[in-house]
Amino acid sequence: MGFLKTALIGAAVYAGFKYITKKDPITGKSVVDDLKEKAPEWKEKAKDYQREFEAKFQNAESDLTR
Repeated sequence: MGFLKTALIGAAVYAGFKYITKKDPITGKSVVDDLKEKAPEWKEKAKDYQREFEAKFQNAESDLTR
């Protein structure tokens, strides 16, 4: 039973890998290519959220210490 389970999980991982690396016939890009392209933008957004959270945390901390 363990071998069958391992084989099914392996097949699912392989199918997922093939799906995300398959090139779109229209654009010629894969899902991975799109993620690589958008990653810097998401990184900057995350940094902005981090700065905003840190500023709010510092304001709340200063309000509590007064």
